[in-house]
Amino acid sequence: MVIGPHQVTATALTLIVLASVGCSADGGDNHDLLVSAAASLTDAFVEIEAAFEEAHPTVDVILNLGATTALREQVLEGAPVDVFVSADRSNMDRVVDAGEVFGKPEVFAHNNLQIAVPAGNPAKVTGLGDFGREDLLIGLCAEEVPCGELARQALRMAGVTPVIDTNEPDVRALLTRVEAGELDAGITYVTDVLSSSGRVDGVVISEELNAPAEYWIAVLANAPNADAAVVFVSFLLSGEGQAILGQYGFVPR
Repeated sequence: MVIGPHQVTATALTLIVLASVGCSADGGDNHDLLVSAAASLTDAFVEIEAAFEEAHPTVDVILNLGATTALREQVLEGAPVDVFVSADRSNMDRVVDAGEVFGKPEVFAHNNLQIAVPAGNPAKVTGLGDFGREDLLIGLCAEEVPCGELARQALRMAGVTPVIDTNEPDVRALLTRVEAGELDAGITYVTDVLSSSGRVDGVVISEELNAPAEYWIAVLANAPNADAAVVFVSFLLSGEGQAILGQYGFVPR
């Protein structure tokens, strides 16, 4: 099951989980596993969900996908989450500092920025310098989310002051607008361009200007299904889990 990739309040998320669990009169075991993960992981985690459920048929993985900052706030507000997956370290650190993490978070993958343009690149975008052009429609992720922070870091390194027409809540929202031709360019991840199946083209950002993303995962201290959460993290770090991530363009840990 997939929730998102939209922001969900902690209260709404609690109701979703309780409805899914369906508390039995005899207090039976909870076999649902709620994984809150960054939106840029959407396609890879849908396949990981299927592979994990095949290996563990008694567990129903529920994916809550959205902006890392929104997912972080859900956790800090007390939403019943088993596994938190962050697209950067700073948001994971805030959850750790709040005492919400069991054990030690781990890095499980990396990603790189790439410029996304509509198929055929009608505006002839060639690099980060085009993000300073006032004649183009330019989009970035919101500054407070990892893809927005990293994009601005890359632009600063390139000496470019962007002329931004829209700030989107997460990378998938930005990609959707580029796919629709509503924007001439946006800064997403390599994995997002790959996921578009040709609906957008990618323009490479040189290595010296790129700001790689680092993905972190942790079991939460108050996880309703902690045992399954530990197994899920182990699966993601295993050869099978890492291979699935690699198929979607993520760089293994």
